[in-house]
Amino acid sequence: MTESTISPRQILSSYQTNQKIRRIAFEIYENNFKETGVIIAGISGEGYAFAAMLAAELGAIAPFQVDLIELRFDKQLHYQSPIVFDKEIEIENRVIILADDVLNTGRTLAFALEPFLKVPMKKVQVAVVVDRSHHLFPVHADYVGYSLSTTLTEHVKVVLSKKGEEGVYLK
Repeated sequence: MTESTISPRQILSSYQTNQKIRRIAFEIYENNFKETGVIIAGISGEGYAFAAMLAAELGAIAPFQVDLIELRFDKQLHYQSPIVFDKEIEIENRVIILADDVLNTGRTLAFALEPFLKVPMKKVQVAVVVDRSHHLFPVHADYVGYSLSTTLTEHVKVVLSKKGEEGVYLK
């Protein structure tokens, strides 16, 4: 049986994934309750879908301002590509929560940190749905929905943007 014929196995259901995201929102609120606001910066794709869900949950429980932005860049390049925000927003002296679906080697998150390291920040934190713990870059998540030990050949897929297919899958 080849790897392409192996069907994905669901690790977390839609309900369980939503529970994890809600718990992360409470953790972010607990660690930032003295702030006047936070920016949730989601990496395009499922990372942004996670960021949008996280921002909605956080906005429902926290009395402070929650801003959502999308970070767009080519994640497939093995060098730093230009990072574009989906809208203009003041990021100086703010709390940034960088959100992505899966933390594997840390390369994507390390690249995504670039625009925030050029200006003074109050704090930059990382939130992920799944942490695979194959870190090659010095990036670790402050907020993790699910830690999953995998082999390097396995693939973890987080689906948040397709109705009826939401969840976490392992292939």
